[in-house]
Amino acid sequence: MKVSDYVLQRLRDWEVEYVFAYPGDGINGLLAAWGRAGDEPRFIQARHEEMAAFEAVGYAKFSGRTAVCAATSGPGAIHLLNGLYDARLDHVPVVAIVGQTDRSAMGGSYQQEVDLVSLYKDVASEFCEMVTVPAQLPNVLDRAMRIAATRRTVTAVIIPADVQELDHEPPAHAFKQVPSSLGVPRYAPVPADEDLARAAEVLNAGEKVAMLVGQGARRARREVEQVAGLLGAGVAKALLGKDALPDTLPYVTGSIGLLGTRPSYELMRDCDTLLVVGSSFPYTQFLPEFDQARAVQIDLDPSLVGLRYPFEVNLVGDAGGTLRRLIPLLEAKEAGAWRKTVEENAARWWEVMQRRAEVPADPVNPEYVVHALDGLLPENAIVAADSGSVANWYARHLRFRGGMRGSLSGTLATMGPGVPYVIGAKFAHPDRPAVALVGDGAMQMNGLAELITAAKYYREWADPRMVVAVLNNHDLNQVTWEMRAMQGAPQFEASQQLPDVRYADVARLFGLHGVRVERPEDVEPAWRQALAADRPFVIDFRTDPAVPPIPPHATWEQIKAAALSVLKGDSDRGSVIRQGVKAKVQEILPGNGGN
Repeated sequence: MKVSDYVLQRLRDWEVEYVFAYPGDGINGLLAAWGRAGDEPRFIQARHEEMAAFEAVGYAKFSGRTAVCAATSGPGAIHLLNGLYDARLDHVPVVAIVGQTDRSAMGGSYQQEVDLVSLYKDVASEFCEMVTVPAQLPNVLDRAMRIAATRRTVTAVIIPADVQELDHEPPAHAFKQVPSSLGVPRYAPVPADEDLARAAEVLNAGEKVAMLVGQGARRARREVEQVAGLLGAGVAKALLGKDALPDTLPYVTGSIGLLGTRPSYELMRDCDTLLVVGSSFPYTQFLPEFDQARAVQIDLDPSLVGLRYPFEVNLVGDAGGTLRRLIPLLEAKEAGAWRKTVEENAARWWEVMQRRAEVPADPVNPEYVVHALDGLLPENAIVAADSGSVANWYARHLRFRGGMRGSLSGTLATMGPGVPYVIGAKFAHPDRPAVALVGDGAMQMNGLAELITAAKYYREWADPRMVVAVLNNHDLNQVTWEMRAMQGAPQFEASQQLPDVRYADVARLFGLHGVRVERPEDVEPAWRQALAADRPFVIDFRTDPAVPPIPPHATWEQIKAAALSVLKGDSDRGSVIRQGVKAKVQEILPGNGGN
């Protein structure tokens, strides 16, 4: 047995089903071993190493398991980095196995020689090791798997090409030999009793309690609902925690932040007590004023407590276990004016979203595209949104319910993971439908080539439905709007305008299905057709770039300032001002409380 054979055997021992990868001569030994092993674990061939990493991230996010990706030395290892940083910043367990030039060539300025230990020491700061002798295995690989899983991070194992070809020699029962074992024990730490008592005192004293939950609360849905009921609290969700709690609960105000909702902004603006569960939401300006609210935080990671806000009590522990210990200490509050206000604000917001989706646009309102999907999504659907203006519509218009799952690149906010995320999701859950919401910039950057990957593998999925919805507005729209609102600058066409691509036609060339939509009346039928298809389906929605992603806290003064910047010379200035006013005015129409 060669080292390469042993690596694959050990991955099988860890019950790794898939390795998302791209070949190259730096991992030729591993590729040969895959051939000898009958392709177990499965080698899933992406079109590019960055896409392999994104697919691993999608698999890990939606399966809850540690994902593995692999690449060759030099450029292949470099290409993995963006996807690996996405995993690290969103606390997703991914192990990268990368090749390296032969040991005899190291330090010789050899072809494709890159100092991978130095290159990876940040993205895989918790564990990054190079295997130079066979006896380092299985310890190095076991630690990489275990640390990735327990610390929810990226780890890396670098294996020079010549080491892959050596005969495997297990570590001996001897000095400076390190044996190893399999498995990750389950554990759920909870805080000390005195800390829980202090937290309960703060929460019981509050009259206007707000909760903010993130992805760390996903497995504590029942406990979060129970605490919200006892405290009469409203609950906002960080974007990575969008699927942590159903949006159909009347006191759930939806997402928070620049991409968030008005009721979440109002919840934080008006509360006197804050409980944060499983979230490191970074934008302090969307939390209460520092002297406004007493606050408690619950997080599994001790390095992430005490950030973002002057918390009075920090509880380090598993969300579900900690809340179960806290619940008996909480005093039930009567559902009074505070809860009523929260629920009224949330209900009014969905009315505003309905009206904003109905605003005419040229040719199609992007808000209507996503709003129309809301009622059509199966309750077991998996949804991924790409970065850009499409993330606004994902955050605001989709109401998650049942077992729906959703995610995006939350912290890195990189372009291009939408399509590879759902491909990874389909390997995690081949029996569930998946939807990717992407802009045309992200589709041109990464999505088009990964349609080839979908075409290669979709016949293996029990449910072949994978819908890619492209919001095609010929503009890098989020950056365009940020330039208008933050720099006071009109659209710079040389950087912002994108060529038109017939995305549905490309999909059909690859053996998939697709349709182009250029009229509002065709939006819903296209969604229905795609969600009933027998293979991956691309919908090319021609959307209006002038529809503004207005932040929930935007005032008329801020909109006026953005409009003045547009008047300085924006090529689409008339449409931009008209659509901005029409979108904002939906908040003050009769029947919504006049706020």
